[in-house]
Amino acid sequence: MLRVHFTAEDLARVRVAAGPDPMWEILLSLHVLRQRSATPVFGRWRATVRTTLPGDTRWLMQLAPPVGYSPDFLTPTAGACAVDAGIDAVLSTPVESLRADLAQLDHRHRLDPRTHLLAGGDVATLDSLGEALRDYHRHALAPIWGDVRAVVDADRAVRARSFLDSGCEGMLAALHPTISWAPSVLSIESRFPQRDVHLGGQGLVLVPSYFCWERPIMLRDQSRTPVLVYPIARDLHVTSTGKRSLEALLGRTRAAALEVIAGGCTTTELARRLGISAASASAHASVLRDAGLAVAQRHRNSVLHTASALGVELLA
Repeated sequence: MLRVHFTAEDLARVRVAAGPDPMWEILLSLHVLRQRSATPVFGRWRATVRTTLPGDTRWLMQLAPPVGYSPDFLTPTAGACAVDAGIDAVLSTPVESLRADLAQLDHRHRLDPRTHLLAGGDVATLDSLGEALRDYHRHALAPIWGDVRAVVDADRAVRARSFLDSGCEGMLAALHPTISWAPSVLSIESRFPQRDVHLGGQGLVLVPSYFCWERPIMLRDQSRTPVLVYPIARDLHVTSTGKRSLEALLGRTRAAALEVIAGGCTTTELARRLGISAASASAHASVLRDAGLAVAQRHRNSVLHTASALGVELLA
């Protein structure tokens, strides 16, 4: 059991990441590649990517075993970021942290010789790790990143409604079936011995994840920004077949607009995400709003679009 202890200050500092975190998705998708239990949901993706995996993926798999400890330095970001920024953060890990994280891994697994050089902060080996992460992301995640972002945006919309209906404690309790909330303590079922995490006023970043499987997870190192990564609800998992069906119903651009709006956006943000003019983005948002799939609210000098309950159900 993992028990996360909150103060009143922590509850006030809970936030949901603005989008999928590429470093967490890299790590967790590496787990999924080797987890047979994930086959029913991720079987098609696994079959596609495993045929032509980049050469250094085996090294990454050794660094990220599917069961037990994976080094915390591989997931340095707390929420959405660009993949290049995330990899730069990995490569900027202090040598002391690299050595400590890899020492924990070394107790449990036979490691590639490069990993021992990595623990010493060898520059050439760090560069090799960066290239391996980029190649893997380009091959395994970039082709489906639109789907990843769409389901994470839809989940964020669900969390926002949960917060408005039930407050922060209600939102936390509803994150996942393995989670329960008793005042000041969030309990998460785990296959490992009981561990207590005291947030101590730092708050908590909630990171919805496409590839997180079975149960939520946290970093082991409590000196880092507290992050809880949790699986998206499977009824919000947009498969490629479902996406094609939505495009057939609404048209490709309007279906994409609904997916973006599900996470909340302004007209300017919608236009940028879709690569269309602001006038076209406004027109698509108006059609979705008139159909009852989206709502709009003026916020300062812009209009904020969000999906209605019907829009979220349609995406699911």
